[in-house]
Amino acid sequence: MLNPFNSVALDNVPPARYICVVNKITTKTHTPMKQLAIALTLAASVFTTSSFANDGIGTPVGVLKSFQTTFAAAKDADWTSSEEFYKVKFALDGQYITAFYRADGTMAALTRNISFFQLPVSLQANLKNEYKQYWIAGLFELSNDESVEYYVTLEDADTRLVLKSASAKWSAFQKERKN
Repeated sequence: MLNPFNSVALDNVPPARYICVVNKITTKTHTPMKQLAIALTLAASVFTTSSFANDGIGTPVGVLKSFQTTFAAAKDADWTSSEEFYKVKFALDGQYITAFYRADGTMAALTRNISFFQLPVSLQANLKNEYKQYWIAGLFELSNDESVEYYVTLEDADTRLVLKSASAKWSAFQKERKN
């Protein structure tokens, strides 16, 4: 893995290196954004009822129209669904994006893989100063109409640490020891 605190740019790492799926969420308080993140994560990783690539067959017309209106230039759309959401992974302007839609066609949230250098400068500095011993295993942005949050998965030889931020600082979201 690359250490972002060296002079090596993360922009040259293939997008798959940035992918981070948080599927072991343990939290005591549930703010609306946490609940949305939990629901989206579960929808993406646990309750997927259709795991093969498809062109939206079985997806409600309103959801498809909303997607096509918002992301007219999207390429390689891959639809899956769960009990609560319709999820579409696609490419747009060289980025890999995932959108989550409700059955009525409203977008619940959007995620995109980002590089270290796409983080706000204050979050970059906080990672450099507080988490020097870790390398970045995954980094993504989660946004909806109300807010933007960033999630980073950091690792060292023994630990995997997921941090999240909706402000200028990171907070622990999940920590686990590696086997």
